[in-house]
Amino acid sequence: MYICKDAFNLLTWIAVWLALVILAEGCSSGAGQPTGPVPVPEVAAVTVQPQRVELTTELPGRTSPFLVAEIRPQVNGIIKKREFREGSDVKAGQLLYQIDPAPFQVALDSAGASLSKARANLPSVQLKAERCRELLNDKAVSKQDYDDAAAALAQAKADIEYWQSAVAAARINLGYTRVTAPISGRIGKSSVTDGALVTAYQPTSLATIQQLDPIYVDVTQSSAELLRLRRSLEAGRLSNDGKNGRKVRILLEDGTPYTLEGALQFRDVTVDQATGSFTLRIVVPNPQHVLLPGMYVRALLQEGVAEQAILIPQQGVNRNPKGEPFALVVDEKGLVQQKPLSLSRALGDQWLVSAGLSPGERVIVEGSLNVRPGAAVKVVPWERPQDRSKAANPNRPAVAGN
Repeated sequence: MYICKDAFNLLTWIAVWLALVILAEGCSSGAGQPTGPVPVPEVAAVTVQPQRVELTTELPGRTSPFLVAEIRPQVNGIIKKREFREGSDVKAGQLLYQIDPAPFQVALDSAGASLSKARANLPSVQLKAERCRELLNDKAVSKQDYDDAAAALAQAKADIEYWQSAVAAARINLGYTRVTAPISGRIGKSSVTDGALVTAYQPTSLATIQQLDPIYVDVTQSSAELLRLRRSLEAGRLSNDGKNGRKVRILLEDGTPYTLEGALQFRDVTVDQATGSFTLRIVVPNPQHVLLPGMYVRALLQEGVAEQAILIPQQGVNRNPKGEPFALVVDEKGLVQQKPLSLSRALGDQWLVSAGLSPGERVIVEGSLNVRPGAAVKVVPWERPQDRSKAANPNRPAVAGN
């Protein structure tokens, strides 16, 4: 019985082995049969065409008021009345504070009275001096008497000049009791109220006026960027646009573009030793007071114009293990070639190529993972994703910002 069981197991293993051998022979015989020609991979490519491109650089910056005036009193006194509303717009010459004028009016009246007294004393002193001069010629008075009369006349004239100056100073001080706005702009909060004591030229300002239209935007640029720009201009890769070169576009803090363009006013001549950068000042119209002092913004400045710029989509640029960029191009024979690139900068979804490509070359944008240098490919025109979406939905309304 045990012999029969062993024989049955042996027969079972033999049957399994024969089935595996037959299956293996069938697979090997099928692999040797011809399967037809290998299909040529299809790739999407763009043809390199030089184009005119305006190159801009984006720089961070802060806004600052066009004019700033800190209001301080020029005489001592008590604030009698505040004549403005905090946070409102004021005009140059508008009354802001009224300091009690009573003591200054008294000083002006006193100086005026002293001036009148000095003027009233002048005629008699002058006549006495003239008589002494005539009598001196006849030797009827001594030389000392004449000198005393002449000195009295000179002193009377000096008294008049002194009190004239005193009247002018008292009138100026009386005018200083009216604290007016030196510039037009928006005034901030007041640091004093009615009845407060103020002193002349005190360190704490009464209020601050800032002119916001136009407004300054101060941005910083590295000195290395400036040197790179100058080399590009000298080499002829860029050209100046005298008409639009000074125009600047502004991006607000949330990334939305500001509606009005600014103008580059000047570049600072000193580089900050700590940061290696210098300041550029831009004047921006601000009629609606959208820009406020201290606001963070970004400025788009035009560096120049590249007349023969080569742009390719970013997905058409690959990198080797060393991180060096290259592109796969299709030559005239339909074969894939690898070309190293020198990239300048990214412009939206494209790379600006400074070296490595020539006009008319076809750069593979899609399908590069399925091909290798030297392989034959079939080239089809590449379409941008937004063009495909527009073709698929021709009746779709346009979305702002696209």
